[in-house]
Amino acid sequence: MSDANDSGSPAGDRGEAPGAAEHLNIKVTDNNNEVFFKIKRTTKLEKLMNAFCERQGKNLSSVRFLFEGQRVQPTDTPETLEMQDSDCLEVHQEQVGGGM
Repeated sequence: MSDANDSGSPAGDRGEAPGAAEHLNIKVTDNNNEVFFKIKRTTKLEKLMNAFCERQGKNLSSVRFLFEGQRVQPTDTPETLEMQDSDCLEVHQEQVGGGM
């Protein structure tokens, strides 16, 4: 009857995947600087965008963030953009004007 304790303990099935997959390391670069952020998949990228601008002394309205060539909105999350660990956001100077 001592076999009851050996019936495959579910504690060993927890694994590290769920906890590890919850956070992503995202690189943000403006071609001069690279800043790495660790954020949750469900965190709005607005938080990351504001933090990058603060660190670099830039105004959020003067730059645009791109992921795979698409403009990133402040309400986007890594989850909605299907971002993977180690993905990169590019920061570009906003183009203003153009009229002659």
